[in-house]
Amino acid sequence: MAVLDRYESLIDDYGAFRAACERPLPSVVRVNTIKTTVERARRALAASDVETDPVDWHSGLFRLPSDSAGANWPYFHGWLHGQEEVSAVPATVLDPAPGERVWDACAAPGSKTTQLAALMDDAGLLVATDNNLGRLSALRSNAERLGVTNLAVTNEDARTFSLAPFDGEPFDRALVDVPCSCEGTIRKNPDALDDWSIDHVRGIAGVQKGILRRAVQATRPGGTVVYSTCTFAPEENEAVLDHVLDAETCRLVDYDLPLDHSPGVAAWDGATFDPAVGKTKRIYPHQNDTGGFFCAKLEVGG
Repeated sequence: MAVLDRYESLIDDYGAFRAACERPLPSVVRVNTIKTTVERARRALAASDVETDPVDWHSGLFRLPSDSAGANWPYFHGWLHGQEEVSAVPATVLDPAPGERVWDACAAPGSKTTQLAALMDDAGLLVATDNNLGRLSALRSNAERLGVTNLAVTNEDARTFSLAPFDGEPFDRALVDVPCSCEGTIRKNPDALDDWSIDHVRGIAGVQKGILRRAVQATRPGGTVVYSTCTFAPEENEAVLDHVLDAETCRLVDYDLPLDHSPGVAAWDGATFDPAVGKTKRIYPHQNDTGGFFCAKLEVGG
């Protein structure tokens, strides 16, 4: 946990932040609207004597008792999917429509992928890519349980993703929820920081830059790319965006987020970033009793 002290200057109430990081994470499920409705899922849980606490900002999320999240028949039937609350942010911000072409660049194990499919009404084309074959098995299992049918899965490095199998046509939208140092997952993974090192942060930032650049290149002009991480490190957040804004033709755009959050940081460790990074959102655990998250929305083109 001492690693988190490097962010004290960025956080208004650092004591509350540290206290939240030491508390267990609430258990949350997302209603899978491919198979059911929110009200039908709520009634099914009530009939099974499972208490639900709706999440204010997202009608399809419920907080459940920690021993009930996956131990009920609606879950087994694919009506529900366990998904951390802030994990639902990037797909919500991307907001794909039925019939669109959408790429999930770092997709496994599939929580955000299946959320995208539901937002698309399981129509159009959704491509899910991951370089980890074992994690792709989990994605395919989740997609099958949740009834997703508009999905194509590819096992490749997103940095060299090919449009050729998909008629060479660019996507309307891309979700780039990159592998990261996972600092924001400390509430559900207490050992997440055990192997933390600044060398790892800097190394994975290079991978993140490559993936985000490829997503911008693979998205049509006027299309949308959402970049997200579950880390607090500016090296993996604002610095990555600063690099891609300079290297590719895209711009950061503002968006509404009905969760308490902080803006992106314009400077860190002697480096300054494009002022547009102030349009990004940092979500700290103490602000909404969630995990930590970072999310940015980009528009491709001039």
